[in-house]
Amino acid sequence: MRIIMRSLVSCFLMIIVILLSTSQIHAQDLSMYRNFSFGMTLADISKQIDKKPSDATVIHERPALIEELTWLPIQPYDLSRPAEPVDQILFSFYNGALYRMLVTYEDSATKGLTDEDMIRAVSAKYGVATRPIAAVVNFPMNPSYKATEKVIARWEDSQYSLNLFRSYGDTFAVVMFTKQLDTQAGISIAESVKLEQQEAPQKEAARVKKGADDLEIDRQKNIKTLRP
Repeated sequence: MRIIMRSLVSCFLMIIVILLSTSQIHAQDLSMYRNFSFGMTLADISKQIDKKPSDATVIHERPALIEELTWLPIQPYDLSRPAEPVDQILFSFYNGALYRMLVTYEDSATKGLTDEDMIRAVSAKYGVATRPIAAVVNFPMNPSYKATEKVIARWEDSQYSLNLFRSYGDTFAVVMFTKQLDTQAGISIAESVKLEQQEAPQKEAARVKKGADDLEIDRQKNIKTLRP
């Protein structure tokens, strides 16, 4: 009897090992979207999308450098090729490293699709999704989106998170990020906003003074040159 039990336990353990190995083989890489990987530099991304690093917008400089770069994929001229479903990708960088990607899809490419249709499409690449109840994703610095958006479905592991949502109720979008850098960037952005608010009165006073000084320089020059 003991021999039979040992054999059954051994078989059970072997099945678990096989299943775990299989799941690891088929696990999808959440660190990438197409050919873009988290941690890539601004220069690397710019080269891939035929842009210059100087095209990036500096959002905050202190206490960390936060930059954004937008890419609008070009639709193929060859009608025999499938249309590009992505309308735009917004790349976000923390001290020069890619930490967040916001992918917005073309309305024409997703017209008529239900939430379940999109979940199946994304799951085909990234595996099984979760359907978190009342989950939201934050947009701390993007005025094109609400401060938070309701998540339709989520794919994640210990390092990365991918979230499907609808923007303004119709347009499908995906935001994905590396959890560690996204947290650090969020803290940095909040601190930067706080610093800007604290320094705002001093900057405004300096702006007003400079305007008055410039006006006085023009006045003195015109006093000397005016000939009625």
